[in-house]
Amino acid sequence: MKKLVAIVLLIFCGSLLKAQSISLFNGENLDGWEVFGTEKWYVEDGLLICESGPDAGYGYLGTEKEYKNFILDLDFKQEADGNSGVFIRSSVEGTTVSGWQVEVAPPGKFTGGVYESYGRQWLKKPKLEKDVALKFGDWNHMTIKVDGKQITSWLNGTEMVSFKDRIIGKGEGSVLLQIHDGGGIKVKWKNIELTPLD
Repeated sequence: MKKLVAIVLLIFCGSLLKAQSISLFNGENLDGWEVFGTEKWYVEDGLLICESGPDAGYGYLGTEKEYKNFILDLDFKQEADGNSGVFIRSSVEGTTVSGWQVEVAPPGKFTGGVYESYGRQWLKKPKLEKDVALKFGDWNHMTIKVDGKQITSWLNGTEMVSFKDRIIGKGEGSVLLQIHDGGGIKVKWKNIELTPLD
């Protein structure tokens, strides 16, 4: 009987945790998001797609709401160059971003590492041998956990980086997806879910 009660409690607690997650992308349109720059952001066949436009500049798609402490899960598929990223606690003026990027990049370019744009630049790169976790041209699952000063990233179940940073700890802002400048970039996204930790 005790074992049965324990199992029921585990299922109940698991369902509560699941209920706390927020779907940031509805699979139909860009409701809840804001576009920055002239690059292309659109929905096709239930997927969120970012693609370089004629200006071949930086582009961002940011959540209208701000999120501080959370676990973010998403799937991405890189086509063409595939140089992109996921920003946390960030803001944008024009196409100048302030915040921290968890890298999404071609092989050998430190996917899962954390970069501070217009600031300290690379804060933490994953070891090169971890790059085998990236499935370029196929679907990848990324998890980002941000809790106070601690940030951790996983790619397809492999922990890429984990560290504490005082300045990140003070950060405020939105979740942003990025198109890198240079042109020729196309990335598909789906299953973008955020679980608040506050």
